[in-house]
Amino acid sequence: MSNPYQHISCELEAGVLRLTLNRPDKLNAYTAIMGAEIAEAFERADQDDAVRVVVVTGAGRAFCAGADISAGADAFDTTSEKGSASFGDVSKGPRSGGAGMVGAVYHCRKPAIAAFNGAAVGVGLTLTLPMDIRIAAEGAKFGFVFARRGLVPEAGSAWFLPRLVGLPQALRWCLDGALFPASEALKGGLVSEVVAPDDLLPRAYEIARSIADNTAPVSIALTRQMLWKLSEASSPEEVLKIDGRLAMSLGAGPDVKEGVAAFLEKRPPVFPGRVSSDMPPEDPWPR
Repeated sequence: MSNPYQHISCELEAGVLRLTLNRPDKLNAYTAIMGAEIAEAFERADQDDAVRVVVVTGAGRAFCAGADISAGADAFDTTSEKGSASFGDVSKGPRSGGAGMVGAVYHCRKPAIAAFNGAAVGVGLTLTLPMDIRIAAEGAKFGFVFARRGLVPEAGSAWFLPRLVGLPQALRWCLDGALFPASEALKGGLVSEVVAPDDLLPRAYEIARSIADNTAPVSIALTRQMLWKLSEASSPEEVLKIDGRLAMSLGAGPDVKEGVAAFLEKRPPVFPGRVSSDMPPEDPWPR
């Protein structure tokens, strides 16, 4: 099957969708086309029961070097033809909540793993913040460089980043705007582990396989949304109203019966529930 995209490529194998930023000659620099294609790929993944986990990485020696600035000083001027082509928003898909690429990733009911094979700078880094797990290869570099370009953090990063790493660390990285190594990203909580370059994708797939082979798709879809959307609830009572109803609904369903039976019988589970058709009526975030 030919690749339907221009600036990314996608490959599905045994439940794991590998999405590769695919402009290696430009260090995978971000374009409006790339953003639209990422949005479409995540929206397709959200609806496709064959997809359990999405792994995102870059082709060549970089993950994403940031926005394509081949238009020079006009690269970020979306009122100009060149600027709009490199950084305009053409990615407001039907299920993104009107938030384009960021919304498509954030609202996707399948977990996403970012595997940083090299530099991730500016939007090349912020586009991964709505993803759930981030790992990096030794030698990868990162940078929230916006203030050094006269810009502000974009792609919702002023919301995502403090929730992931804490406000003091987010301020440190964004106010300075300097590049920092994978070791600092690990220490600051931006990535959960750093591995040798040759081990990056095998490790990402190992994590993805553990999720795909051992967890219930419906449970994962709900758990991902609960952790993202309820972490800032004003009180635990607000969360209890939701998780209690969900626990009762799922507890009477076939996935829980299969999960318990598999555990008792010491065998891999085969969960019957599908995200496309079996989300419980108590789901507070229906698609």
